[in-house]
Amino acid sequence: MLIIIPLDSTDKDSAKIAKRDEAKAWALIDFDEGEIKGISICPTKDECEADWIDFVILENKFENYLDFMEEGIMVLVRRKGQDTIDLIIEGFKFKELDEIGL
Repeated sequence: MLIIIPLDSTDKDSAKIAKRDEAKAWALIDFDEGEIKGISICPTKDECEADWIDFVILENKFENYLDFMEEGIMVLVRRKGQDTIDLIIEGFKFKELDEIGL
């Protein structure tokens, strides 16, 4: 499955999640069988080449998310302390992210 996350930097090792309108890059994460298979950093969401994106993880529940839902992408929100790619994916793996409506 593919997951996208807006980031504050193009360096995937030090990047932190950002509000989508302040994102300097987007992480496209290939997640399968409970582990990360690959991470691509894209300048914009639209430049992340994928036929289908399963999930987007946003910085907070107040961000505009309707366009993702219209595309059929499930929208999740990180919890406090989940700010790096690794921490967010760990939260995803253990179902410790929030749904947008909650």
